[in-house]
Amino acid sequence: MTKNKKRKIGITELVLRDGHQSLIATRMRTADMLPVCGELNAAGFWSLEAWGGATFDACVRFLREDPWRRLQSLRRALPGAKIQMLLRGRNLLGYRPYAADVINAFVARAAENGVDVFRVFDAMNDFENMSGAIAAIKKAGKHAQGAVCYTTSPVHSVKDFTSLARKFANAGCDSIAIKDMSGIMTPESCAELTAALKRETGLPLHIHSHATSGLAPLCMLRAAESGADILDTAISSFAGGASHPATETIIAMLAERGDFDIGELNNPARLAKIAAHFREARKKYRRFESEFAVGDPNVIAHHVPGGMISNLSNQLRDQRALHRIGEVLEEIPRVRADLGYPPLVTPTSQIVAAQAVLNTLTGGRYNTVANEVKNYFTGHYGKIPGKVNAEVRRKAVGDAPFSPPPADKAEMERLRAEIGNLAQNDDDVLTYAMFPEIGKTFLQERAAGQLTPEPLETEAEKTGGESARWAPSEFSVTVHGETYNICITGVGQPAKTRRPLYLTIDGVPEEALVDTLREFPGAKSEAPAEEETENKTAGARRPRPQKPGDITTAMPGTVAAVPVKVGDKVQAGDAVMIVEAMKMETEIQSPVAGTVVAILAGKGDAVTPDEVLVMIGD
Repeated sequence: MTKNKKRKIGITELVLRDGHQSLIATRMRTADMLPVCGELNAAGFWSLEAWGGATFDACVRFLREDPWRRLQSLRRALPGAKIQMLLRGRNLLGYRPYAADVINAFVARAAENGVDVFRVFDAMNDFENMSGAIAAIKKAGKHAQGAVCYTTSPVHSVKDFTSLARKFANAGCDSIAIKDMSGIMTPESCAELTAALKRETGLPLHIHSHATSGLAPLCMLRAAESGADILDTAISSFAGGASHPATETIIAMLAERGDFDIGELNNPARLAKIAAHFREARKKYRRFESEFAVGDPNVIAHHVPGGMISNLSNQLRDQRALHRIGEVLEEIPRVRADLGYPPLVTPTSQIVAAQAVLNTLTGGRYNTVANEVKNYFTGHYGKIPGKVNAEVRRKAVGDAPFSPPPADKAEMERLRAEIGNLAQNDDDVLTYAMFPEIGKTFLQERAAGQLTPEPLETEAEKTGGESARWAPSEFSVTVHGETYNICITGVGQPAKTRRPLYLTIDGVPEEALVDTLREFPGAKSEAPAEEETENKTAGARRPRPQKPGDITTAMPGTVAAVPVKVGDKVQAGDAVMIVEAMKMETEIQSPVAGTVVAILAGKGDAVTPDEVLVMIGD
């Protein structure tokens, strides 16, 4: 190719979505995006990825921002740019498949609020899970991009990926994307797949590859040489590691070649301004930085996607189990094989990782099975790529048949009725649809004027200086020549000068009562009697298990539901509580038959493994 006939290459900038999702657990606030939108708008990017993925969840769950208003604000601030979003096919932005009327409403509202390009993918690469969303996007008059989720396994091949791309083309997609969410493509495999998809469809081809393994910049070059049209990058202050190749680096590489037309993108001064803004903004979010969101060639083995590793490490830190992340990463490929080798991307990445955490932290593989794994085995998420482990499936769901949910059931009217006057419009109804529990709480707190974002610093960090900021929750203590590993798992409600401290000593749960020389503000006048605690819920000091009917949780989390009440008869294996941890729900089952005599935790309560949640008697 000569300089007289340059081939146009576009760049999609990811800093407003995947860049911060990959490095600071999706915590960037809209206020830190808007000031630099003028420069982003003028830079000449093919598109700006700014919505979808985990941003919707994070806005509602952590930042306490309305995600629809974020989109509206970005649309106003980026009048000349194409805004791109990531959409999970039938799952939209939630963790379950939605009915056709919800899919149509969501796409229509997203388009109306400012989305120009919809990248549609499915964690199973199941076209049937994406066809409805693609049709809705075309009806809205927007750009539909079908994404092939790249992975390697005994059941995936270039032929499979090419077959999916052909279906996208036949459905009217405007472009195709190779979505390498884990950064495991090699330059040669990238070139081979790029060429194959271009031959098969003739459509514009978009390349997305995380930098985790270090291979992504090389893949970008080989993809461009093999016919790719658009490359995904992140500005340097949110690039590298679990994120993406740096925008400035890829632009410089393409510009030097001389055979690619990159338009006005080669403007180092403008790119430097954008990078400087986000470099300064990133400092605010140091609390959410993860030492694991860095370059790691081991991703080729465990396949954990870049957008998930920072969230996984933060969630394990919340479980006081960050020191076991290596074990979890080793378990993930084994769980993936048991589940028939799904590509690891939302929601399958969360499903596999959550089960790997359960297998690691609960003392046995599949002693506890996440509800989402059960749903996976029965077809809730679509066609499974490979053969599943029959023994694991039997342990999870018995002989339950594989029966995907129907696609034609209407839901919007039911959702409108459920949320009632809390919803001011269909955007609010759709927020509730995506995340019923946290969405409803969000709308209630908004109505009460009580929306408060999570702090950028903990109270200890605010008041205690650097020493408090780095105070460890896990440490070793040597007493009389013996060394013990201590892990603080929680604290109880204070009573005057005494407060319970929950911890593990060499992995064994213990409780310590800490006495101080001053009273705790707001503490009760005396410690609650043991019999009183049996009827307490949030914030109470619950008794430790003593007998088989004393039921605990396998890992720390939040009570999502209590399907039983005092006096109910239960059989061994019946669900008595549902706990959410790592955004996945797990049933807590009774190990014995009997009668529910006490329920010590209610919906929304934080719970830990060393306390009784439900008591079963004769």
